[in-house]
Amino acid sequence: MTYAEIVKFHGHTCPGLAIGYRMSVAALDALQSIRAEDEELVAIVENDACGVDALQCLSGCTFGKGNLKFLDYGKQAYTFYSRASGSGVRVLYHGAGVAQELRGDRPARIARILSAEDAELLTITKVEIPEPEPARIMQSRPCSACGERVMMSRLLSIAGKSLCIPCREEL
Repeated sequence: MTYAEIVKFHGHTCPGLAIGYRMSVAALDALQSIRAEDEELVAIVENDACGVDALQCLSGCTFGKGNLKFLDYGKQAYTFYSRASGSGVRVLYHGAGVAQELRGDRPARIARILSAEDAELLTITKVEIPEPEPARIMQSRPCSACGERVMMSRLLSIAGKSLCIPCREEL
């Protein structure tokens, strides 16, 4: 998938999307992996910024398939795990200074991010992590207060009633 195709999916080009593109390409190369059709790959992202759209397009890891995990650490870091090889790689973006002089020129900054050598932008580290759990299909039950169906793992029993998160917060 090309960067232009990812821009079309995302809706615009921006430095964050370019960073996510570079990080994802590097991770897939390091794992010698291709786009996941199912759960062959798992991605763990440490931010919820634009670059995650590039990751989803390139890797096939999505929240819907259960092979995209989000850790709210605020870091430009992605960890990929290949179920086939049992290996993992963490890619950290450290290239904030690479395009610092281009801060006021967004198109030039994006071009610089897309053209720089990996070593100027990224730290790529092989990691050993426990194999992430496969996606689970959970049964749903109605919330006793609002009646909306909720995954059973998100219901909490209070005073004999099964409540969803928003209804629990209203108590």
